[in-house]
Amino acid sequence: MHTPPSDMPFDRADRADRADDVLALARLATRRGAVREMLGWLARRTGGPAVLVGDTGRVLAGPGGEHDPAVARLAVGAAAEAAVELHRRGAASAVLGGGEGPPVHLIALDTGPRTYLAVVGPDAPHCGMLLADAARTLALCWRLEQSERARRRIESAEEHSREAVLHLLMVGSVPAAQRIAGALRPALPTVVQMYVIECPHARRREIVRRIDREAEGGAWIVPCPVRPNHVLALVPPEPGPGPATVRGDPHAGPAPLDLLIVRLVPECRVGVSAAVALRDTPTAYEQAIHALAVARNAPGRRAGFGGDVDVTVLAGPEGCAWASELLAPCLRYTPARRADPGPQELLGTLGSWLSFGGAASRHLKIHRNTLAARMRHLDELLGVEVSRSLAAQSAAWLALRLHTAPQAAAARAQAPPGRTATLDAVLGTTAAGTWARAQLRPWSRPVRRPGWRPYAPGCAPTPASPPRPPPSASHSRAPASA
Repeated sequence: MHTPPSDMPFDRADRADRADDVLALARLATRRGAVREMLGWLARRTGGPAVLVGDTGRVLAGPGGEHDPAVARLAVGAAAEAAVELHRRGAASAVLGGGEGPPVHLIALDTGPRTYLAVVGPDAPHCGMLLADAARTLALCWRLEQSERARRRIESAEEHSREAVLHLLMVGSVPAAQRIAGALRPALPTVVQMYVIECPHARRREIVRRIDREAEGGAWIVPCPVRPNHVLALVPPEPGPGPATVRGDPHAGPAPLDLLIVRLVPECRVGVSAAVALRDTPTAYEQAIHALAVARNAPGRRAGFGGDVDVTVLAGPEGCAWASELLAPCLRYTPARRADPGPQELLGTLGSWLSFGGAASRHLKIHRNTLAARMRHLDELLGVEVSRSLAAQSAAWLALRLHTAPQAAAARAQAPPGRTATLDAVLGTTAAGTWARAQLRPWSRPVRRPGWRPYAPGCAPTPASPPRPPPSASHSRAPASA
């Protein structure tokens, strides 16, 4: 069909404007917050507020920027009513209203559940064509943003579930932790090593993914709920200390996980506990924290705990009887109200506060005022100012460790009835002497400096010995490959 000459310039301009609009929408789709950006552009281009509305009338997204609140409320109400009416009719697009209120142009997006793009009172002459073009790009961007929100929700749910498993392990509820972990995968090993990785907070998620990939899915990894720059990992113990992988050496053995971590992310510092039973996860965490303190200044940026004797060797009849007497007011406490914390919850609060201080509120998911109130209550129950006295804190920490030791129940049964135990008596036992000597043994060794050559009577000088680690690393072992 022949087109009159007078109409041809208009058609060319119309097509050029449409191409410019599609190009502008495509550019906006690449920006962060693309849906809000596109709705703002549509509002400026058409002269009327643009929103996304669900089939129930709920506004799902609106344009960014400043808007008159009264006009915005009026436009949102009109768009919501029109979307509900269009959904009732089952139509894909329509122009509704126009009586006493402004007309509402609607078009359905290709999404599920049904979502509508609504523009209230536009003054653009070709609004219908513009909305049809915008609806295609908007639908893609909206689905992408919804998928990203769903991904973040799933990640957050899994993160909180893993955190709950770690919390159950820390308070001694091993069977419950194993049931939850069995559903989330991987299953918790019966013997574990705790890795505490210190890393930049901004890269924590990236580092978690890298560790999971290097551990081949066998590590139980939890971002620390208390310290935002820590990542915790429960890993099955390595089969042996074998040689670390040397780059370019095809015959070298597999590198330890802590070495792989510091190679992958040089900003990391890694502390590794000794291999312990799963029920001793709190002990493994303390060991890994001690090792991390050494790793911060170690050349290899990693360290492992080397203490062979744990304080729970004091959990004999004398030690457990003393711990039970110290904690008895808390263990026998009956809360006045159902909502008040019971004995186990109070002991959990005490242990968390001794480990994390004021940050225990994040660990326990309670308000800091609630934490302060519980600590005041514990001070009253125990008869000492745990929240203020370092000596009381040390005694409470030792009592908690002995009370929760694996052998505590059998030791309490062996304690003679009616006998009062004291801390001095506990520290005077043979087990306490063994523990103390094990802690002090590294300090009794001479520190050999570079170039120092010892001589034995009647013998030639021995070769120069390599420098030994400083005494501050006495509670940790530096890995052989560090």
